[in-house]
Amino acid sequence: MDCAFACDNDANCRSVYERNFGVVPLGGIASIPGDKIPDHDLLCAGFPCQPFSIIGKRRGFHEKRGFLFLEIARIIAEKRPAAVLLENVKQLATASNGQVMAYILSTLELLGYAADWRVLNALDFGLPQKRERVLVAAALGGLEGFEWPKPITTRKSLSQILERSPDRRHFVSERIRRARHEKHRAASSPAIWHENKGGNISSHPFSCALRAGASYNYLLVDGERRLTPREMFRLQGFPDSFILAESDAQARRQAGNAVPVPMVHSVMKNLVHAVSTIAR
Repeated sequence: MDCAFACDNDANCRSVYERNFGVVPLGGIASIPGDKIPDHDLLCAGFPCQPFSIIGKRRGFHEKRGFLFLEIARIIAEKRPAAVLLENVKQLATASNGQVMAYILSTLELLGYAADWRVLNALDFGLPQKRERVLVAAALGGLEGFEWPKPITTRKSLSQILERSPDRRHFVSERIRRARHEKHRAASSPAIWHENKGGNISSHPFSCALRAGASYNYLLVDGERRLTPREMFRLQGFPDSFILAESDAQARRQAGNAVPVPMVHSVMKNLVHAVSTIAR
């Protein structure tokens, strides 16, 4: 498969994408007319999750950024790709009492696409990160033969993800370390300690979901240090050959906005296979 087109409204993301894939993404989709986008067979898109996330205000399509789905629909209507794969936070499924998901599915169906959705978890695709996301799969010729991928039984351990000698800049202050250890005792090590919005701390032999705009210290390895940018991208399934942003802050943000590679790859593989079978 060849990448025909990419876009992102974030200049730092565009730079990292170009360095890794040799494709120069354009800017925000709302400013790009359909005739500037090449014909393509598979459209993959994510739209801002904040309108639907438990971290955001959950205003759904009442928030301006929620309307970016309509820009995706515009491109689908103009280019008519054989298949579409969309990704968003789990809360998309229940936003506005299910009305948002119903609207997305009905819009795709009005455009002539059969569509289905599932909530999948990165933990079920070999990664030590609990990251639940909605995937929406759609195809022009119907979804006959398409199956959602089954969970796999093996998973990378944190020991395979964590760096052996992380830079000291990733370690928290003694004040924060002491406060964490006074509030919590972990049952195993290595573990990722997670502090929620209420200040409660839990620890697991996997990471809770990476978040782009989260507190710098909400996930700590053994209550001692922050995850390094490389560790974050490993938790998302990126290979170590992937070139990261030079800024730690930008790398953390991009890791939090990224998708779990093995999970999305599994869905995409099944969708392309189903569409190719129908075409034959």
